[in-house]
This record gives sequence, C-alpha cells and structure tokens, in this order.
Amino acid sequence: MGKSTGFLEYQRVTPSECEALERIKNWNEFSVPMEEEKLREQAARCMDCGTPFCHVGRLLSGMASGCPLHNLIPEWNDMVYKGNWEVALKRLQKNNNFPEFTSRVCPSPCEGACTVGMNSQPVTIRSIEKAIVDKGFEEGWIKPEPPLTRTGKSVAVVGSGPSGLACAAQLNKAGHTVTVYERADRIGGLLTYGIPNMKLDKKKVQRRVDLLEAEGITFVTGTEIGKDISAEELKVKHDAVVLCAGSTKARDLQAEGRELSGIYQAMEFLTLNTKSLLDSELADGEYLSAAGKDVVVIGGGDTGTDCVATSLRHGCKSVVQLEIMPQAPLTRQPNNPWPEFPKVLKVDYGQVEAKAVYQEDPRRYLVSTKRFAGDENGHVKELHTVRLEWVRNEEGRMVPREVPGSEEVIPAQLVLLALGFTGPEETVASQLGLELDERSNIKAEYGVHSTNVEGVFAAGDIRRGQSLVVWAISEGRQAAREVDRYLMGSSNLP
Repeated sequence: MGKSTGFLEYQRVTPSECEALERIKNWNEFSVPMEEEKLREQAARCMDCGTPFCHVGRLLSGMASGCPLHNLIPEWNDMVYKGNWEVALKRLQKNNNFPEFTSRVCPSPCEGACTVGMNSQPVTIRSIEKAIVDKGFEEGWIKPEPPLTRTGKSVAVVGSGPSGLACAAQLNKAGHTVTVYERADRIGGLLTYGIPNMKLDKKKVQRRVDLLEAEGITFVTGTEIGKDISAEELKVKHDAVVLCAGSTKARDLQAEGRELSGIYQAMEFLTLNTKSLLDSELADGEYLSAAGKDVVVIGGGDTGTDCVATSLRHGCKSVVQLEIMPQAPLTRQPNNPWPEFPKVLKVDYGQVEAKAVYQEDPRRYLVSTKRFAGDENGHVKELHTVRLEWVRNEEGRMVPREVPGSEEVIPAQLVLLALGFTGPEETVASQLGLELDERSNIKAEYGVHSTNVEGVFAAGDIRRGQSLVVWAISEGRQAAREVDRYLMGSSNLP
C-alpha cells in the first residue's frame, strides 16, 4: 500500500498550525491544510506491512490499539498516494460515518499501532483522513443518500452524540424510520457542547446533521426522555429503542471548601461557553468567563486541556492544570510495547497555547488538592495542595502518599473540575427496569447491545462508560445492526 519504499524516503510531516498567540484571539479551527503533493508523500509512507495493525481495533492493556472502526487505512492511503481521492473517500466512508469528526478529535490509536512506528515515526493517518473527507465535502462528493424503500419499522434513538448519530444513520440506511431525541437545544451531544469550537467547528457538526435530516432522520430537540416523555411511553410508541445518552454524571472532588462559589464542573464551563458562542458570539454574557482570573483546572485529560484553551481565549490572568499522576515518559517504555497505545508525554494544543502566553507548560504533576479557601463573599480565592508520590502498599498495589513539607497555596478565582465521569444518569434505566453493571452502566453485552428489556438496546458511553468518540461511533454502528436483526430477522448492515 502506498509507495513500497515511501517509509524509507519520506519523513513524517504533520500539517502546520496558526501561531498560538494569534489563534487564541478567535474560536476558529487552526490547522492549516497541507498541499496535495505533501499529502501524497505522507500517504506514500504507508508500507505494505502484510498485517496492518492500524485497523485491528482491540483493547490491549486497557487501551485501544488500532482503529475501533476498523478503518481501511492502507487502502485509502494507497488511493491518496495515487491521487484517486474519490475512491479514497469511498473506502473511508465504508467503515466510518463521520470522518470529519474522528479526524479532528480522535487521539489516533491507529497511529500508535502503525507498523512504521515500530522503528520510525508512524504514518500521519489522522491528517490524511481529514484531508480526504474535507476534499469530499469541497468537491460535492458527499451528499444525501436516502434509502430507496422503507420497512415500516420505527426506532427511537435517545441521545444525539456520536453513538446516537451513528446508530441513527445506519438504521436509516436499512430503511427504518428513525427519530433521535435530544434534551439540549442543538443536536450533536458531546460533539456540539462538549468539545470547543476551535477543536471541532460546529458548522461541520450541523453540516452532517443537515445531511442526516435530508436522508430522512427526524431530530427532536429540547426533549428529555424520562421527564418530557416517559421511557415507557417511548417504548410503546416505537418498535425499538436505542439508548445512546452517554456517561454524563461528572466525578466530583470531595474536599473542604467545595461548596464555595467559583468551582464548576468542566462540562458546565465548556457547554455554556459553546452555547453562548453559537447563540451570540458571547455577546449575551451567558457563560462562565475566565477573563482576568487565575484559573486552576483539576484534571490532566483532553477535557482539562479544552478548559485551558477556552480560558486563554477569554483572557485569563493565569492558568494552572493539576494532575494527580506523574508525567508520562518522552518515549515508549519496555512495559508499553508496540502495538499498544503509546503512553508517552502529549503536548496538546492547550498546553502549546499556554506556554506561548506564559512561557511555561501549565501542567503540574503529582499534585493533590487538600482544600479550597474562600474570600469574605464565599467565593474561592485559593487552593491548598500537596505533592504526592506513588508507592506500593501491602497488597502490592500502587497508591498515592503525601510528601511531607510539600504543601503549596495556588491562587484561583475560577476552578474547573475535569475529573471524568462516573456513569449515566439513572432516570431512563429506572423507568424501564434495566439491569446495570458493576460500574452503574446499562448492562448490554458488547457486540449484541440488547438489554434485559426486549426491544431496548444500549450503545456508547451509556453502556461501556466514558470512552473515545471512535468507540462511540463503532458501538452505534454495531447496535444498529443488532436492532435491524431484531426487527427484520436478519441484517445486511456491517
């Protein structure tokens, strides 16, 4: 695939980006498209490796190795190298409903499993994927494709995030009448309100929603299942129900002073910001502003990075990101071999921007928050922290231990908790009598997706817990196939 000697002739080159100090002045995507000849050279680096681990998509050591969607990466790399972009798009769309999303927000487990990456830098899979789908839209190759016939079966999809949209798209292709219910005022779930605009332009989300609507899917916004419509009523109204509402119960931090004002969950901060941006370009002031404030983000993942980048665009006074774990190594360690996902230090866009503004990476590792202190008005003014070290306890497990004398006080008028999620909300599960697993997720076997209640299925984070967008799309597709089989006796969906 690609050029047989390409991985020897060409070095890995990723698309350039707008300068950090300039891009924080707006909310636009900042990746600069690469010239076609350069893209073809990057696609040429895809070697004829025999067994392409990049699209295996399995869990190794608890993390994804290869693409969970089993994207046909060597095939579309080969087509890009040969300049056959339209065929490349067809191969890309065969396994992925929304490459314009995954190419922007996925952490690329495919690249971590790339065979070239064993001894060199992996193929730039994600940027090539983005170039293919963007060209597809620019050239008008991506257009509505409604089904030729309808089955007469009706399916409700609860939640319009990546799993819900993927499930709806596949069921609609099979000819079923699909209605997607979303409690927010816009379709997209996490894609719309959980990811900032500079990371995923919301016009691109709406463009896909418009396509799905043109193909015959009905979207109902501002409607919460279990509240505005009971779960039982929904089940009676439709032949099948697929729950794709995500894992939305945010993990909290139980520390003294948590009740002070100025401490928020990261998703509230990000959601309000994006809604205000879309509604009024932030003119309505209906968001949590970081302007002029010392901001502390607790949590070192992608959501924490998004909070850092959003705070910088507000014009914060300072920003610090706290992480309880140690800094990741710069290179793969012996206990993290290929093709496992590489557990190495990642410098994401938010850290790049913060360093450009403040001349240092905002992250501080091995730090635990002991308590919050407030001012005379009950508003947070500082965090009291302590450094940690990880040691083995009597059972041989690694546990954190405070380092004596390492206490520190960090000023903060805005604290954002980016600590992940503990599971889905219980309302719908309770109303339908659904079984839960030991982590409070809806119990449904992977690949089968049926719950203990006939005609009710579950997919995405509501079933597997907090995970990647690419896993959500994969599960939505799988659930659609099983629903189609349930309704029709068999299925031709992949």
